Amino acid sequence: MTELTGGTPSPVQLGILGAARIVPTAVIQPAADVPEIAVSAIAARDESRAALFARKHSVPQVHPSYERLLADPAIDAVYIALPNALHCEWALRALAAGKHVLCEKPIAANAEQARRMADAARHAGRILTEGMHYRYHPLAARVAEIVRGGAIGSIRRIEARIGFPILPRNRTRYAYELGGGSMMDLGCYAVDLVRFIAGAEPEVISSKARLASDKVDRSMVTDLGFGDGATARVTCSMWFLDLPRGDVIIEGSRGELKVTGIYAAPPWHRLTLSTDGESKQERLRGFHQRITSNCRHLPPPLSRARK
Repeated sequence: MTELTGGTPSPVQLGILGAARIVPTAVIQPAADVPEIAVSAIAARDESRAALFARKHSVPQVHPSYERLLADPAIDAVYIALPNALHCEWALRALAAGKHVLCEKPIAANAEQARRMADAARHAGRILTEGMHYRYHPLAARVAEIVRGGAIGSIRRIEARIGFPILPRNRTRYAYELGGGSMMDLGCYAVDLVRFIAGAEPEVISSKARLASDKVDRSMVTDLGFGDGATARVTCSMWFLDLPRGDVIIEGSRGELKVTGIYAAPPWHRLTLSTDGESKQERLRGFHQRITSNCRHLPPPLSRARK
């Protein structure tokens, strides 16, 4: 951030690419509680839709195109809320325009795209961050504290599950050309959670999908392995017959930790720690439950000084 007269910092000016339904809860509402950030502009494929969105959510400026928003010298960083298949293209354009980038999950459609984006961020000297909001909740911090503090011993098995019913008529989430499917849309959270908890990169042992259409999974079960003998299973589903869920079970050499509501920290979340034949439950109280409400703790671009 820059400083105004008198030493008062001016907020990072954030532009939004895409008027997706996730934008209000993911960025606009939380940013209202963070004085270091100002959501100052939006652009969408349909300018009239962007204008309607801006009026509804008090975004002061509407740009007629993504390109025009990226060309705006007043914008410091952009939040990319486009379909998965477009993340790479527009992140590369934003980085080339000198903007920091907060990109919705999954950050890219494949590993090659992710490498290109990371290389571009290094070359541009800008920050590229994936919107895995759960990592910045106090709930995730508490899980890490328990596991890394040795309360359950060494990790032997992780079961991470996530599911939410999404009707097949939702074209974006079920379209192969747009990067749809349950693993891309939801399972990426569970995979990231396994990596976060284990602090290591797993290898895929096997994966089985149920398809909604050619090349697009409606649900998937994937078994993972780590070099130390620990294993993990990731289960994800967006099939409308499956019940909503978001939990993780971590089995260790000395005990077990089970967490419900791990991805969004809802009011009904709960941690159950079982060791030495005894179980105790806890919930974290006194922190804002809104998704990504702790974005003030996000790494750059949302907290880094302006260029």
